Amino acid sequence: MHTRRILIADDDPLLRALLVHRLSADGYETLNAENGSQALTVIAEQKPDLIVLDALMPVMDGFEVLRRIKAGGLSDAPVIMLTALKREQDIVGALQLGAADYLVKPFIPDELGERIRRLLQSVDLAGGDARDRRPA
Repeated sequence: MHTRRILIADDDPLLRALLVHRLSADGYETLNAENGSQALTVIAEQKPDLIVLDALMPVMDGFEVLRRIKAGGLSDAPVIMLTALKREQDIVGALQLGAADYLVKPFIPDELGERIRRLLQSVDLAGGDARDRRPA
């Protein structure tokens, strides 16, 4: 089994550093993007197994990134929205767009780690890793 790749798409460098440290310690390979446009490029080129996506980013917000990922068939990787937006319409809207989970900042790092583990485990049970199921 290969090392799982997780994309962290967030414009906050301190949060990205925290998540890189935490996820690397958990045995994951991390990829980074500081805005929505970069996130789409990394997804297309690096094919992460899971995406942690902030809603409020420059260039292109996380909701538009999520819309393009799901509507365009760019990736089957589960997406966890990790954002300060906590209104019901934001949460429900992200889930309707195809987010697998939604976590509000500030968050508990152990909770995020467990949600990531659970989502990747469900991908395994569904028939292999997300990279195997992407369209060519």
